[in-house]
Amino acid sequence: MKEKTSITLSPEVLAEVDHLAGSKLSRSTFIERVLRSYFRERSRRKAHARDLQRINAAADQLNSEAAEVLAYQATEE
Repeated sequence: MKEKTSITLSPEVLAEVDHLAGSKLSRSTFIERVLRSYFRERSRRKAHARDLQRINAAADQLNSEAAEVLAYQATEE
């Protein structure tokens, strides 16, 4: 179920909404699609940042272990 709301936009923004929505979409439909797209992208970016943090944390540990192995091998030669 949708809820009716009111927003205030500058004339320039409203003109751009009308231009991009064209005659096939209502302003409300267009704005809702744009917002949903923004929310999805924001969610993807947060997930990407979390994944990158996990990868970097694992990389630091693996790099440390590799350095230990290389140091051990260097002492055997």
